[in-house]
Amino acid sequence: MGFITYLLDNIANFFGIYYPGIKNINTIIGNVITVLLAYKTVYVILGVFFTRKFKKAKNKHKYGIVIAARNEEAVIGNLIDSIYKQDYPSDLLTIFIVADNCTDKTAEIARSKGCVCYERFDNEHRTKGFALEYLFDRIEEDYGRQSFEGYFVFDADNLLKSDYVSKMNDAFDSGEKIITSYRHSKNFDENWVASTYAIHWLRSIRTGHRARSLLHLATNIQGTGFLFASELVKNGWHYTSLTEDRAFTVDAVAMGYQITYQDDAIFYDEQPTSLKVALRQRVRWSKGHLLAFVDTGPKLFLNIFSGKRDSKDNEKKSEKIWPRFIESVRHRFASFDILMLTVPFSVINLVRWLLVSVIFYSFYSYTNGLTRINFFGGSTYLAQILRMIFNVRISIEPGLKALFGALLIAIWARIFYRIGSYFEHIIEAVYVFIIERKRIKKIPLHKKILYCFTWPIFDIIGRYTTYIALFKKVEWKPIPHNSKITIDDINKQKK
Repeated sequence: MGFITYLLDNIANFFGIYYPGIKNINTIIGNVITVLLAYKTVYVILGVFFTRKFKKAKNKHKYGIVIAARNEEAVIGNLIDSIYKQDYPSDLLTIFIVADNCTDKTAEIARSKGCVCYERFDNEHRTKGFALEYLFDRIEEDYGRQSFEGYFVFDADNLLKSDYVSKMNDAFDSGEKIITSYRHSKNFDENWVASTYAIHWLRSIRTGHRARSLLHLATNIQGTGFLFASELVKNGWHYTSLTEDRAFTVDAVAMGYQITYQDDAIFYDEQPTSLKVALRQRVRWSKGHLLAFVDTGPKLFLNIFSGKRDSKDNEKKSEKIWPRFIESVRHRFASFDILMLTVPFSVINLVRWLLVSVIFYSFYSYTNGLTRINFFGGSTYLAQILRMIFNVRISIEPGLKALFGALLIAIWARIFYRIGSYFEHIIEAVYVFIIERKRIKKIPLHKKILYCFTWPIFDIIGRYTTYIALFKKVEWKPIPHNSKITIDDINKQKK
């Protein structure tokens, strides 16, 4: 026992000496992160009032529509039907589908509806990115990738509003090379799991896409519902990671492309309704985002200082549209912005908490004890209210009790902070329901209230799946889609 006490005394003395300095460094790091992300407040404000608008196109461009489908016989036909119902010349649209490792009638349905369908069987390379790589290689062999001016990317469960292609063509005709669109949900109110995804996509629009497009920066591609110029795949599609959308976004920004957003182009997406499926998908997203940070974070960081990798053609274009200096600032800030989107701050903050609040503080308390520690500490509104009502202070003499007391207080403080944050984040869902009320289908009030209270779970899941993804090997698995909803059903709901 004496040895254990001796050992604890020495460890505690070591941590005790360094704790004040480590705490100050941790505070500085926290302040730096806050400053680095402060600009996003401007995005939120701009997103309330503004977004970029595009004039009606003078020219109608020729597009290829690419769809990677894995056993999607239940939904693929509805997507194709919604494409055929577009108010855009059908002779300028060619639908390409890759039936990727399918064991159902996906390919048969696609061909029966007049689509160009290729079948791919490769169990070793199973991500959506590999399927798209295969599809673009087949397009090159049979048509030539450059025979189309641009390509739309959709998932098989999507549905398109009848003027979707026309609205995206307006943005493309204005000179934009990469455009994403308004992602709505066809099963918003099916259950609380689906609602969290639906609110997330609308939050992304209001807190990111709208402002970034307005400022001519680069927003992020989110898997589906986007259009890009064929020049981006002149050498093929080579984004094959777990999150091919993130890799494509980063590479495009590094090359100097803007990624804009067209608010008037609306498509509908099926959201998961099973918590098990949602957790599996979110772990994959988290792993993909971590890998994207490792692979592309350094590239973006260097881009902030060294400028873009660009072709002479793009340089000439930028000289015509922007003064050279303004264009350089725009691109460097866009690189910084996407880097901030990629950095795994949840992991950084967890490490900070474990090192400073748990380890260093606990051993520091072993030597120095605890003196009038506020039980309801923290910066949340909940903490401030409870401190006004209750004045609960904790004091413990130096020793083992102080060590374990500090450990428990650190854990409680983190849980209490998350509880406070949970209630504060409910406001985001309220904001979405209010600001997007004209576009969201009519949902009973009691369901809206429920969805507001369950909404923060989306970010909680994202945080913990990131922790899991740090240590878990993740394989790509398809998300099942079974919704029978058609674009006609959605149109009827609005009447």
